[in-house]
Order: sequence, then C-alpha cells, then structure tokens
Amino acid sequence: MSKPRLVITLGDPDGIGTEVVLKALVDRSLDRYDLTVVANLQLLTASYQQLSSKVELANPQALNIIDVPLDRSIINGVKIGQGNAASGVASFAYLDLAIDRTLAGEFDAIVTAPIAKSAWLAAGHVYPGQTELLALKAKIDRFGMMFVGVSPHTGWTLRTLLATTHIPLVEVAQALTPALLSLKLELLIECLRDNFGLQSGAIAIAGLNPHSGEGGQLGREEVDWLDRWLETQREIYPQYQLLGLLPPDTMWVKPGQAWFGTHPQPQAADAYLALYHDQGLIPVKLMAFDRAINTTIGLPFIRTSPDHGTAFDIAGLGIADPRSMLAAIDLAVELAQRRSIKG
Repeated sequence: MSKPRLVITLGDPDGIGTEVVLKALVDRSLDRYDLTVVANLQLLTASYQQLSSKVELANPQALNIIDVPLDRSIINGVKIGQGNAASGVASFAYLDLAIDRTLAGEFDAIVTAPIAKSAWLAAGHVYPGQTELLALKAKIDRFGMMFVGVSPHTGWTLRTLLATTHIPLVEVAQALTPALLSLKLELLIECLRDNFGLQSGAIAIAGLNPHSGEGGQLGREEVDWLDRWLETQREIYPQYQLLGLLPPDTMWVKPGQAWFGTHPQPQAADAYLALYHDQGLIPVKLMAFDRAINTTIGLPFIRTSPDHGTAFDIAGLGIADPRSMLAAIDLAVELAQRRSIKG
C-alpha cells in the first residue's frame, strides 16, 4: 500500500499552530507517512528559532515545505499572541493553497492547524471557519463537522456530528429543518460505514430543548416535527438503532462513562448527533480536549484538524500540547487508507 500523501497547514502564525505541528513532527512514527507542510518559510524559521531553545521541535530544514510567498508588510505584521489582519492573510493563504493542490490530486488529505475567524475577517475573508471554505472550494453543499476522539483510558471511540455549526444560537431553531437533519444523518451513517467500517450500530440523537421539550412545555420543536422526523428515519435506516430524542444533558452521561471507564457496561452509542455547536462541543471538549479531532465529512478528500483553537494566550511559550495534532495526523492517514482501499 502506498503512503497516504498529507499536507499540513500551519494555521494562524500568531497562534500555537506552528508549535504543535513542529512538536508533532518530532515523532519518528510519522516518518512512515508522506507529509508536506504549507507555510511561509521565513515565518516558520523565525518561530522555530524562537521556540527551539525551550522545547524539542522538528527542524524545518528536514521537512518537505511548500513556501507560501507573503508581502513584506504581512510578514512584519505577524505578532505572536495577537491575531490580526496580517496573520489572517497568512493563514488563509496557507489553506487556500493546500486546498488547490489537494483538488489537483497532489495530496490525499489536509490536516489544518487552527485559525482565528476574527483574523480572517480582519483580512477581508468572510467565512465562518475553515470548514466552510473547504466546502466552497470543493464545490459541495453536502458536508458536516464531526469530532472523533479515542479515549486514553478505555480505548472507546467518541464520534459526534454537529447538525448546525457556526451560527448564532438565536438562529438554531430556524436553521433546523427535516431536510437538514436528514442530510446530516445520512452523512453520519455514510461516515460510520465507509470510514469506520460500521455497517450497523447505535446513533444517539439529541433533542433541541431542555429535557427534549417535556412534551411541549419547554419548547415545541420536538412535538411539532422532530419526533415525526425521527420515526421516518428509523424506517429508512433499520440497520441502525436511532436513539432519541434524548434530553441534551443526560445524553452525554453514557459516553462520559465509556470515555473515563467509570461504569463496567456504559452502553454508549457508536455516534452522537448534536443539534447545535455547543450542545455537542462542550461535552466533547470536556472529555477529549487534548485528544479529539475535527474532521469534515462529505469532502472529496480527507480533512482533519485538532479540536483546539489558536490559544493566543500561550503562543510562543513552548507549552502547547501537540497530542491533538498528532491524533489529527494519524486519523487523516487512517481515513485516507480506508478510502484508498475502498476506491
């Protein structure tokens, strides 16, 4: 089997992206992969020189680098720990190039370090996040944001898909429709089947309102349409056990038990469908902050990313944890290999 070809973008140069990537690439187990880093070589070298006296880092001279040219004003405008228009220009350029080269067939997967949405906006790039840019350039409207983590305590795998992502909370109820949820569930089942080899299994689906609405007393979305929608999906996917609509708070008890090993038989589901961003990501990050991976499903290529942000407050200090980046690289390889075998 040929090596999967991965391209890694450094994210916002004002944040911890460079640090976690160079820390991760010290791991000799990654030598068996075909890895390329997209960066501005001058910025990358400067970060390496600043940090290498504090921590062990991969030397950029030993890496495959695609050097992204940037104007002198942009390079001079990058200020570690700040996040500004200059860092937004750089991080957007890294991802933009990586997507183009991947769509051209040069790479099988993209691993992205974190960006700052505010820096993109300051640079004139109006996107809610990297996921939306990936989907736009890949010319797809059928995609999803999924988080995957393997417990270091038990080996159990947490898989969580978000039905809605980067929108204000006040807009969630209006954004949720039977068509949208059907699309997201279809994507989730395809992912379980094609990426994880699960031809059947249990999928837990959250309600929208506290206690899933308590029969309409705490919100009517469940009784007005969500319950009926779920019944139709059970008929479409009889091979999967669709659990729900579960109260959004207690839905996370069993996965927590499975993650931390606090119950001998936690009976956790194979995947979880959360209806909005924080409903899914608060429990995911509570359990798996340094282990979880963000993967965009539905793309014509693999994309993974650490589940943390730019962490401007600790940038340049040498204390950023690279484990989520390592996990993102490993998952990208695993998924690319599965896709290659299937193809």
